[in-house]
Amino acid sequence: MKLRKELWFGLSFMALIVVLAAGVLLSADTITQGHLGLLMLSLVVVAIMLGFPTAFTLMGMGMLFTWLAYERDVTRTLDLMVQSAYKTMANDVLIAIPLFVFMGYLVERANLIESLFKSMHLAMARLPGALAVATLVTCTIFATATGIVGAVVTLMGLLALPAMLRAGYSVPLAAGAITAGGCLGILIPPSVLLIVYGATAGVSVVQLYAGAFFPGLMLASLYIVYVIIVAKLKPQWAPPLSAEERRVHLPTLTQRLTTDPTAHAVLGLLKGRRNADVPMSHLLRQIGLAALPALIFAAVMIPSYEAVTTVRAEAVYEIEEIGASRSSTSEGGGLAEPPTEGGLAEPPSESGGLAEPPADPDVPEAAGGLQPPPGAEADKPADAPAAASEAATEAGAVDDAATTQPAPTWWWVVFAVTGALVTLFYLFLSFARLEIFKMLLASFFPLVLLILSVLGSIVLGLATPTEAAAMGALGGMLLAAAYRRLNMAVLKESVYLTAKTSAMVCWLFVGSAIFSAAFALLGGQALVEQWVLSMELTKIEFLIMTQVIIFLLGWPLEWTEIIVIFMVIFIPLLAHFDVDPLFFGLLVALNLQTAFLSPPVAMAAFYLKGVAPPHVTLNQIFLGMLPFMGIQILAIVLLYMFPGIGLWLPQLLYK
Repeated sequence: MKLRKELWFGLSFMALIVVLAAGVLLSADTITQGHLGLLMLSLVVVAIMLGFPTAFTLMGMGMLFTWLAYERDVTRTLDLMVQSAYKTMANDVLIAIPLFVFMGYLVERANLIESLFKSMHLAMARLPGALAVATLVTCTIFATATGIVGAVVTLMGLLALPAMLRAGYSVPLAAGAITAGGCLGILIPPSVLLIVYGATAGVSVVQLYAGAFFPGLMLASLYIVYVIIVAKLKPQWAPPLSAEERRVHLPTLTQRLTTDPTAHAVLGLLKGRRNADVPMSHLLRQIGLAALPALIFAAVMIPSYEAVTTVRAEAVYEIEEIGASRSSTSEGGGLAEPPTEGGLAEPPSESGGLAEPPADPDVPEAAGGLQPPPGAEADKPADAPAAASEAATEAGAVDDAATTQPAPTWWWVVFAVTGALVTLFYLFLSFARLEIFKMLLASFFPLVLLILSVLGSIVLGLATPTEAAAMGALGGMLLAAAYRRLNMAVLKESVYLTAKTSAMVCWLFVGSAIFSAAFALLGGQALVEQWVLSMELTKIEFLIMTQVIIFLLGWPLEWTEIIVIFMVIFIPLLAHFDVDPLFFGLLVALNLQTAFLSPPVAMAAFYLKGVAPPHVTLNQIFLGMLPFMGIQILAIVLLYMFPGIGLWLPQLLYK
């Protein structure tokens, strides 16, 4: 059979690598199995860069070098393969992957993105670069709901790119906003990347989700700030929307209330002579919609205040010293006498038992035997009520402290910010903004409710990631059904794509397990550790080195390959440098955004190019990506300088 030129080139290139490696090994003083492990690692990277399937390359190279390490023992090689595959597939966390992917495909096919983008660009029409900002917000929400980068970039390329080009936007700016926003789905939970990293590094997926929430929002906010600044400084790159593009058309019944869309809605909805011919049902419906933010604010803030100020009774304990009496206070009474009623008592003296010794007749009665100190009898009746009252007061204070506590600072910050937003909503609520709010209710809030219900149940410990993923898949089906998009064709296609994606991820895990087992068996891991430790790096230098390596690997490789191949090398070194695996995972997740934005493998660019107009070149798309790659590096620096951005929420919830 005649081989293709590409295959000949790939095999020839790999043969060249083997020849060069053989020359290096032969020139070494001693050749160990660790050197064979490094040779395997280099061959795997080259094979993947040449386009060979990642999972099967990892499995093939792993089995080949395991066979060499076991001195051509086929039985032991197959045993290692079976054990590694079984150990990987027995991981319960992986069940969440197909469920989250299925939820994403269903939400994508509910076709919410068009109405979401339209409502977003109308809501942000007065901002500089409104279309690009709306694109980033839409991508953030939709990428969070789906987690499928290719789907988000493709859909936004069909929807937002033509709109921005018609408005006169710069091609690089428009392309950069779409590609950068679409890639946020691999960082913001529920992210498959975090599940893969958690399963590889042995880190709790729940804590990873809690930790990645604020870094993801920070990165999206930095994108938006950059677009606004560019639009302000270079208005020719992002022209403001015209009055016609900002116009909101009012429904027929609402037009009877006013002919001016900018008129205040709260006063206009009150029943009077001017709206006497408007049905009461329409007015009540509009008033109910207008009152919805205030009702939601009250429904969230009141229970949350009670939750953060109430201390559970079982969480309060009084620790007393051994021998201390609960009824004693600062006088420090030791062991108390048992109650005389129903407890131990003095035996009757008539029974011949133990009794007080007879007093010496020559000694005065006051001096006979052990007597209380002078004044004790006089003080006892007077101090007993005061001591009892003081003990009761302190007990009441303990009870009060055990039931309530002051609200934390973060709650007051959330209350103030949310209250200010609700107040501004009503101060500037015109009829046009009320219509935009209704559009957001139909597109924005269903997705946000689905996302918050899934993430909230995971982060608050109400459900495991697998259980929350199952509920998210059910929510995706209900959402598609509510928008009348759920039919047998959509369901069949979603199941097929879910099975395809899940099979790819699971085979990657199996290949990674076999590869890492072979790498450790050959001693490659020990050789890498010895090399890194010999450099005597500090913690900062180690983190910089690993992040630079991951950043460079993001150019030729995808994030899945970087996680399953190189994380198994870096993670064992974290304990030596006292690096939290959770914090390291957040840095890696931010860094791996570059895997979709950095040429030459930048998949987001190729997704967008496939649906872009012919005059949009690949070089223009790459040029638009570069500033957003710089923002990603800035986000990594900010996360390292302020670790609380990622660690505050996990520490708050899982102390």
